[in-house]
Amino acid sequence: MHLKMNVLVIGSGGREHALCWALGKSSEIETLYCAPGNGGIQDVAKCVSLNTEKSDDVIDFCKSNAIEFVVVGPEAPLVAGLVDDLAAAGIEAFGPRANAAALEGSKGFMKDLCREFDIPTAAYERFSDAKAAKEYLKTQSIPVVIKADGLAAGKGVIIPTSMAEAEATVDDILGGKFGGAGAEIVIEEFMQGEEASFFVLTDGTDILPLATAQDHKAVGDGDTGPNTGGMGAYSPAPVMTDEMIQTTLETIIKPTVAAMAARGTPYTGVLYAGLMITEDGPKLIEYNVRFGDPETQVLCARLNSDILPALRATANGNLSGVSVSWKDEAALVVVMAANGYPDAYVKNTEIGGLAEANEMDGVTVLHAGTKKVDQKILSTGGRVLGITATGKSVTEAQKIAYSAINKINWPDGFCRSDIGWRAIAREEK
Repeated sequence: MHLKMNVLVIGSGGREHALCWALGKSSEIETLYCAPGNGGIQDVAKCVSLNTEKSDDVIDFCKSNAIEFVVVGPEAPLVAGLVDDLAAAGIEAFGPRANAAALEGSKGFMKDLCREFDIPTAAYERFSDAKAAKEYLKTQSIPVVIKADGLAAGKGVIIPTSMAEAEATVDDILGGKFGGAGAEIVIEEFMQGEEASFFVLTDGTDILPLATAQDHKAVGDGDTGPNTGGMGAYSPAPVMTDEMIQTTLETIIKPTVAAMAARGTPYTGVLYAGLMITEDGPKLIEYNVRFGDPETQVLCARLNSDILPALRATANGNLSGVSVSWKDEAALVVVMAANGYPDAYVKNTEIGGLAEANEMDGVTVLHAGTKKVDQKILSTGGRVLGITATGKSVTEAQKIAYSAINKINWPDGFCRSDIGWRAIAREEK
């Protein structure tokens, strides 16, 4: 007789809705909770208002509700040490401890690790002094990439296209544009190529590769305009051939997992490598220490197996021999964001037509910035919905996703019209 368990997911975005949607299918879960959740998550999990920034509140909730496993969605609580605190309280949790979460919490930490262990990445230097940074800029070619060292909600990476803009960016970030996250900057070479997202689960020793994905970070069609947290994604990523996956594992992922273990800060959880596929092979742009958003939406749409055993095996060091299976279909998600995003955006506007979109074959509408008030779904701003569709090809999944969007009535939101264009161009060839 297999006993079922209570599980808590931490977070409120599209990633957490996707994780709850996947976990909701598990035969091993008694009650699935999500804190704080959103207007859509409450259809698949019990949403609870918890201050997830306070470990003690999370631990108290876990104890009083017999929670045996916690899945931490966003990066901030991981970097702040929530998994460490849960472990100290005897509660099993999925995600890295704070000293390993520094791979995302500090871009300088990650780049120094690459330098020390010879992991392919862009050439770089770190600065906390604007004058020294500008002297270094004079030796670099434009465009150049300038990053705030700490967590800036996906917005701390600027790619100036002139020297004047580069110098102004240095002043902006070191001058406090991103608060404490910008006390130090990393300046690195601009890499040419195609970006891809690669996800693995690791228990600190063993590595289980997950499906590949590609996301669209720029706000506008044709990948133009400022970078966002992500305006859409698709899986699989055609650029990630079997050979490219092997190269990435051998030159980037395995050395990183070995390096973290060698330093006495073993990495457990999901390791998400943002890659640039260059003429010289894959190079690491950055690591994220949690599932990507919106990539998780397409990974969960293609997932064929129960995700819970894999997450638990990752957390308790038993990943060896564990596998997950994927549907042969492609999946694509289009993000709908509030008008004005990524700058100031409108809030509390009503969204209609969600049920009609959700009822389409192969479509799941995942919520990110929503709340439910009197049976109405209101936008809380930012990236609000992820319309996710599966199909025989990326081309077909894209058609289905956009026909679902046509059923949604939300004049105060927008989306890109070309998500998946690179893959579709390949399929047309």
